[in-house]
Amino acid sequence: MSAPVAAVVAGIEISVADVDAREAQLRDKVPAAALPRKDTSEGRQLRRWLTQLLTTERVLAAEAAAAGITAAGAPTESELLPDNSARLEIGSVAAAALADPLARAMFVHVTASVDVGGDEVADYHARNPLRFAAATDAGNGWRTKPIDPPPLESVRPLLVEHLRGAARRRAFRRWLDARCAELVRLAPGYEHPGDPRQPDNTHRH
Repeated sequence: MSAPVAAVVAGIEISVADVDAREAQLRDKVPAAALPRKDTSEGRQLRRWLTQLLTTERVLAAEAAAAGITAAGAPTESELLPDNSARLEIGSVAAAALADPLARAMFVHVTASVDVGGDEVADYHARNPLRFAAATDAGNGWRTKPIDPPPLESVRPLLVEHLRGAARRRAFRRWLDARCAELVRLAPGYEHPGDPRQPDNTHRH
C-alpha cells in the first residue's frame, strides 16, 4: 500500500510523513506554549500551513531547476525582508520559504525587471513627506522628526529603495501564487488554511 499523500507538486508527491517530519522539526525548535496542540482545529491548521510551506519550497526548487538558477550569490534574508511589514506584505508562507538561499535567488530572478518610475517616487513623497525625514535632537535625550519635510532629491534614494522593494515583493508573491496554483494539488485534509470549504477555517465575515 502506498504512503498517504498530503499534496502533489508537478507530479511529485509530498507524503503525510513529510508533513509529520516538518511538524516534529518545528515542535523541537519552538516552545510548546507557542504552538497549538496536536489533534485540535488549530493543530490541523498548523499542518495545513506546513503543507503550504512544503509545496512552496518544492515549487521554488522546481522552477529554479528549470531556469538554471542556483543559490550562488543570493541576497540575505534581511535584504529582501527588512522588517515585519515586508513579511506581512509577502505573506507568512513566502516569507518562511525565503529562509532558503535558493528561494532568494529565485526572488531575484523573478523580480529582476521590476522597478519604480520617477512619477511614482514623487507621488509617494507628496503623500508621505516625512516618511524618511531624519530625526533631530530635541534635548534631554529626546529625538523628534522635523516639522518641515526634506526635499525630494535628498531622500530619493531611500524612497526608490523602499518602493522598489515593495514592488518586487508584490511581483514575487503574484508569480509564486500563480505557479503554486498551476503546479500544486492538495489532498483532502491538507487544504489551504484559509480555504472556506475546509472545516477548520473559522474566519467568518
